[in-house]
Amino acid sequence: MIVWITGANGFIGRHLVHELAGGGQTVHGVGHGALDAREARRLGLQSWINGEIDAANLNALAAADGPPARIFHLAGGSSVGVSIERPFEDFSRTVASTARLLEWVRGSAPNCAVIAASSAAVYGADHLGPIAESAIPTPMSPYGQHKFMMEQLCRSSAQSFGIHCTVVRLFSVYGSSLRKQLLWDICSRLEAKEQLLTLGGTGNEIRDWTDVRDVARLLASVAELSSQETFRIINGGSGRGTSVADIAAGLIRQWGVNTVVRHSGVSRPGDPVSLLADDAVLRQIGFDWRIPLDRGLADYVAWFKGQVS
Repeated sequence: MIVWITGANGFIGRHLVHELAGGGQTVHGVGHGALDAREARRLGLQSWINGEIDAANLNALAAADGPPARIFHLAGGSSVGVSIERPFEDFSRTVASTARLLEWVRGSAPNCAVIAASSAAVYGADHLGPIAESAIPTPMSPYGQHKFMMEQLCRSSAQSFGIHCTVVRLFSVYGSSLRKQLLWDICSRLEAKEQLLTLGGTGNEIRDWTDVRDVARLLASVAELSSQETFRIINGGSGRGTSVADIAAGLIRQWGVNTVVRHSGVSRPGDPVSLLADDAVLRQIGFDWRIPLDRGLADYVAWFKGQVS
């Protein structure tokens, strides 16, 4: 089976390439980042186009290797902070790229299933417990708003043109090769031997943390169901919430130091108090999360130390 991944050179994309190629699928990628042929093959990509998600590049992939049976759409904005600083850039990366992709699928590969990675940021604030897919989206940031607009484009393509689209709302994905966000920040400061870590917020913020290796399996599993419904939204979370304070404590424990953590009490713009998945749909389809948080944090610390040694 020929599959394409947009954003295949990104954090989740690289892990998904490994998962799909390891399962015997022929994987091609398009997105940003220079990869020579040797590095692309090492990742598991049969071919890679460094460029925009547009008709020219998608046509080039199809002409060289044939049309895809599935497209995993991972390209897009990946930071709430960047979306606030440069909202049009985030719009272009997430919304415009999705519109171009779906238009190409409509005209050139209408039988191709699209699996799009969205974000729990579409839910916004005021959710104090597990959030079901039926909750009304109230995004707090341009990032969340643009992800929701991407979802609406997928819904429209499914309703108007019969394109099979599955949207997976990912929660707090972490793991090796993640070089930003909370885990990277804490480990960088532990590596610098800071004795006191001051973090934003209260420390009581709840997130649904999922290891990227499990997330790659999830996306691959969801793709197997993509022909069952024309449009579907699925929460990509475990249903288990962990506070930011507990994540910091877990990283410090895995690092093997006695660093003190305090919290400023000041939350970042666009940062909800709680984002926790209602995982009923995943339980219904039989997906199992295999990597417990303690192991995931231990693996991340080991990976981080290997990068800086």
